[in-house]
Amino acid sequence: MSRLEGKRALITGGTSGIGLETARQFIAEGARVAVTGSSAKSIEEARKVLGPDVVYIQSDAGDVAAQKKVAEEIKQAFGGLDALFVNAGIGDFKPVDAWDETSFDRSFAINVKGPYFLIQALLPLFANPASIVLNTSINAHIGMPMSSIYAATKGALQTLIRTLSGELLSRGIRVNAISPGPIATPLHGKIGMDEAGIKQLEAQIPAGRRGDPSEIAKTVIFFASDEAPFIIGSELTIDGGMSTL
Repeated sequence: MSRLEGKRALITGGTSGIGLETARQFIAEGARVAVTGSSAKSIEEARKVLGPDVVYIQSDAGDVAAQKKVAEEIKQAFGGLDALFVNAGIGDFKPVDAWDETSFDRSFAINVKGPYFLIQALLPLFANPASIVLNTSINAHIGMPMSSIYAATKGALQTLIRTLSGELLSRGIRVNAISPGPIATPLHGKIGMDEAGIKQLEAQIPAGRRGDPSEIAKTVIFFASDEAPFIIGSELTIDGGMSTL
């Protein structure tokens, strides 16, 4: 396949999980790819999967100043940008009374502020046409306990689908979002979910399983490709039916 042949793409949080699989599939579809990762270790692990031709950028997704540096590296590597997948994020789940200001600010910095200012920094580099895809979540819709701050950050991203679409369409930039349900990535282990917890989670999904990162990646490819020029300001839910109940 070559649906992204010649396109220049940046995938944030592209060194693991959904981001890594999306980067792999973008390369297979002919794109030139850059990924960001939060640590040297994660970047080296991704290099083993994606190979030497990818542009690897170590960056803190919640640091506003770092987003300008990412844009500078993209300019040097590619000269411009055709597709951006805003995927880097943090999932922090705990009861309302367990939150403090520092943790609150960290979630909003990584999930909302950093992505917003990355888009701002990249504006001069976007081609016409170009595509931005935001990774949101069904948590902003379903009211899951202990997800209050995570859901709020993803809800903030969902507002950008439409507001940025209205503002950036004149530049030829389409903005859309994917809204995943539970996906089989390292995230569930990082938040302390054991095998029993995963089975309990899967029991809530009509499809009877968690999604695979490849299923998310295929949708991002569609949004980023020339097959979706009339899809603007849309959010596609990919959750095995979980949010329908």
